[in-house]
Amino acid sequence: MEKKVSLEDFYASTNQYVPENVRTGIGHFNVFKLDEFAGPKPKPMPFNRRDYFKISLVKGKSKVHYADKIVRVEEQVIVFSNPQIPYNWEQLDDQLTGYFCVFTEAFFHQFGNLTQYPVFQPNGNPVFQLTSAQLEAITPIFQRMFKEIESDYTYKYDLLRNLVFELIHTAQKFQPAHLDLGKHSNASERISGLFMELLERQFPIESPMQRIRLKTASEFADHLSVHVNHLNRALKEVVQKNTSKLISERILQEAKILTKHTTWNIAEIAHSLGFEETAHFFNFFKKHTNHSPAAFRKLEIV
Repeated sequence: MEKKVSLEDFYASTNQYVPENVRTGIGHFNVFKLDEFAGPKPKPMPFNRRDYFKISLVKGKSKVHYADKIVRVEEQVIVFSNPQIPYNWEQLDDQLTGYFCVFTEAFFHQFGNLTQYPVFQPNGNPVFQLTSAQLEAITPIFQRMFKEIESDYTYKYDLLRNLVFELIHTAQKFQPAHLDLGKHSNASERISGLFMELLERQFPIESPMQRIRLKTASEFADHLSVHVNHLNRALKEVVQKNTSKLISERILQEAKILTKHTTWNIAEIAHSLGFEETAHFFNFFKKHTNHSPAAFRKLEIV
């Protein structure tokens, strides 16, 4: 993968004026019509992480490449992209239509934590193929975004934040998570939240010189100043998985991304993910994917 794409890079690549609040790094939001970006013979989009969030509503045949997955779209789709996961689009129709909005985490400072929602979590589902009825529910939200951003209403950005949340909740209702969120103790939720934040803080891996520091359940428990059994109980209560499984799943996801979308050798990937021996990484990868890292590089995973 190339370096992470910034919002300023995005505006420069589209030959658009770079808003001042992008240059200064404060919260930013904008909304666009996709038609202007996805016409005949579009410029290929590199498979990269971006340093901003993006929600795309796309009508037309395409392929969505994200993390280690490929999703073929026949009609319409909404995709939630976050800075942790690399992605790109492969346009199959001559013309795609729709909308997309881009925004930074700072835009929501003191207004909520975007990463608490499954659509923006590394192991969540960011791609929702839509029926015609669902498309009719989503489209007006983007249309209202255009109306508000062009208005001179003093509090329009508060309304735009609400519309982003409306997109998130509307999509999640289409495929609700099967979790009972009402039975967890505050202590278990707090510990689980701290663990997930600590786990995610180690990713993404941007360079072979970068290496994760915490890799075992005991290391995470020590860092959180709790007994490992207590941490396991809290995670089992809240997310129905133990500590080791959550760590393995997140390391495996990053391993797939680095194997598929970088030119790093296997030893470099193994080292960056905390494996002392390349052979240990090889065995871990093959156990969970049924493929060696080298064989996985050649696959198209759908």
